[in-house]
Amino acid sequence: MAEKKYSCPVEFTLDRIGGKWKSVILWWLRGGRKRFGELMQLMPQISQKVLTTQLRELECDGLIERQVFAESPPRVEYLLTAHGETLKPIMELMCEWGKANAKDHQFSSIQRDL
Repeated sequence: MAEKKYSCPVEFTLDRIGGKWKSVILWWLRGGRKRFGELMQLMPQISQKVLTTQLRELECDGLIERQVFAESPPRVEYLLTAHGETLKPIMELMCEWGKANAKDHQFSSIQRDL
C-alpha cells in the first residue's frame, strides 16, 4: 500500500488528532490514566462503539497506550505515550482558545472546572 501524501503538516496532524472525539480523548488523558468507563462519564455523548474505535486509532498512531492488568475482573487503563505527551501544549492552547471564544456556550460542570 502506498504511503499517504499530505499537502502540509497540519493535514498530517489533523489526520492523527482530528475528528469530533480524538482531541477530547487526548485532553482527558493529559491529566493521567483513565479507564474506559471514566472516559465514557467524561464524554456522555460518545457511544461505546465510537470510543472504542477512537481509542484503537489513537493507540495505532502511537499517541496512547492501552494497559491491561491481570486481575479479576480484568482492568484496562489508557494513558498518553511519550509521543502523545508532546501534544499537551497544543491541547492547552485549544482549551484557552475555546474558553476565550465560547462565551455564549454552556459547558458541563466537569468542563467548567478546567
